[in-house]
Amino acid sequence: MGKIALISDIHGNIPALESVLADIDSRNIKRIICLGDLVGKGPQSSMAIEMIQKRCETVIRGNWDDFFPKPQESKTIQWHQNQLTKQQMNYLKELPFSVEFMMSGKLVRMFHASPRSVYERVQPWDSLDKRLGMFENTESTENIAGNREPDVVCYGDVHNAYQQIIKGKILCNVGSVGNPLDLTQASYAILEGEYGNPENGVFSFQLVRVPYDIELSVQLAREAEMPELEEYIQELTTAKYRGSKSI
Repeated sequence: MGKIALISDIHGNIPALESVLADIDSRNIKRIICLGDLVGKGPQSSMAIEMIQKRCETVIRGNWDDFFPKPQESKTIQWHQNQLTKQQMNYLKELPFSVEFMMSGKLVRMFHASPRSVYERVQPWDSLDKRLGMFENTESTENIAGNREPDVVCYGDVHNAYQQIIKGKILCNVGSVGNPLDLTQASYAILEGEYGNPENGVFSFQLVRVPYDIELSVQLAREAEMPELEEYIQELTTAKYRGSKSI
């Protein structure tokens, strides 16, 4: 049996990322997959990329990772963009859309938001049809098993951690490390099973919540004179979404 840690939506929050990585290390988990959104919202996007590159076996592209390297009119986004090097911008451009593999006989697929787009938002309370659509094969997914649809889908994007069994399939959101919007604790997930094994076997999915130093995250944002500071503080301290802007 092997374990894989799944992290997502770091959003430049280094104290949260450090706490999650420490918990992963305490469990002796060596493999980490990141489901995107390394940058933005928090003040330390550059360091987040450095740490993710060092620690993660696979990193896929989130919506922030997708639009970040492109010209933006928002002064707030421009401030965050200016924290990155040209090499880091190129790194974001090259991130893959999805990853999939067999584990204990199950076809597992991971992407940031949906199998169609990094910008299509799917919440746990959305319609059954919309949630079933998360298992579709598309031109963007790897489809390593041909026409077979995945048995397990893991994603990030919505910052709400959950697990559902839908018509015999498992849909799970790993939540957000750096900007959780359900509890004021960092979130990540653990998959356990026989990696690469096409034969049925023991398989489990676990959600983990990790407390971190929110006051330090706020302090770092203040010291950096980060724009939209009060909105950021609200989200970190209350887990309440600031409004209609992109997650």
